[in-house]
Amino acid sequence: QTVAALVAPLLKSSEWFAREMACQVFGKLGEAAVPHLEAVAGLLSDDEFYVRAAACEALGKHGEAAEPHLGAVAKLLTDRDEEVRGAACEALGKHGEARGQTVAALVAPLLDSSEAVARAMACQVFGNLGEAAEPHLGAVAERLADSDWQVRKAACEALGKH
Repeated sequence: QTVAALVAPLLKSSEWFAREMACQVFGKLGEAAVPHLEAVAGLLSDDEFYVRAAACEALGKHGEAAEPHLGAVAKLLTDRDEEVRGAACEALGKHGEARGQTVAALVAPLLDSSEAVARAMACQVFGNLGEAAEPHLGAVAERLADSDWQVRKAACEALGKH
């Protein structure tokens, strides 16, 4: 049996750490993981934040094969847990080169969110997107006048990368 076939059942384990480790393995497997990305994406809504973060990280490593799941990853930019938000931000940023337009379209509405954490995370994603962020940098710059200091900081850092 392949490693992927051996690890796949762990994605449905009742133990959160087994699900987390399975996501980490699928993040490292390359092409062998692709048939299992749907199951990994299913863990983006897991009750345990460690598992949600690991699922984001795994999907961030699979380029085009993970594109159908980028919307679900983008929703985690507003997760209640900071580690999950960070993992979602990083995963989306890794898709910037090839799928930057897709990511930008998913993230742009968050710049006007009523939640400060969503606005800050959107700025961070645009800071990591490279050229695909260019059309949105004006909107990021507007966040420099945001009422929340963390959003202003994220906007400043994002603009500093361009």
